[in-house]
Amino acid sequence: MKKILVICLLGLAIFGFLDQKGQTTQIVQNVYAGYTAGSDSALQNAIDNKQSNLQIGGSGDVVKILSDDLKGSRHQRFILKIASGNTLLVAHNIDLAPRIENLNVGDTVEFYGVYEFNNKGGVIHWTHHDPRGQHPGGWLKHNGSVYQ
Repeated sequence: MKKILVICLLGLAIFGFLDQKGQTTQIVQNVYAGYTAGSDSALQNAIDNKQSNLQIGGSGDVVKILSDDLKGSRHQRFILKIASGNTLLVAHNIDLAPRIENLNVGDTVEFYGVYEFNNKGGVIHWTHHDPRGQHPGGWLKHNGSVYQ
């Protein structure tokens, strides 16, 4: 019985160490929850109607990579051009989710997060899990890897 307890505690300690280093992958049963083929049209509808605070998904091509926002929570920032030609700023919280490494202009990125309208097309944020569990988790997908 003591051996089982020691093994369990050792396993938890190792998991905690790896998770702190960002080396574990969060297992998500359906990472595409809320993202459907109709999401692109729903996103365009939100842009056309100047709506905000919408949990929405879509995809676009990277047209510009911006410097990280280091004020407060750190955010990786880049601009996507979606199929309609509109552009979106993606503000991805890298204090809560891994940074997309090797992101280049021309790459395609899928996203699921919160859309906020602005006069340049809008912003997508909340592209990460919520450590408090009070907000739907978001994500980014690039070259087959999911960042949340």
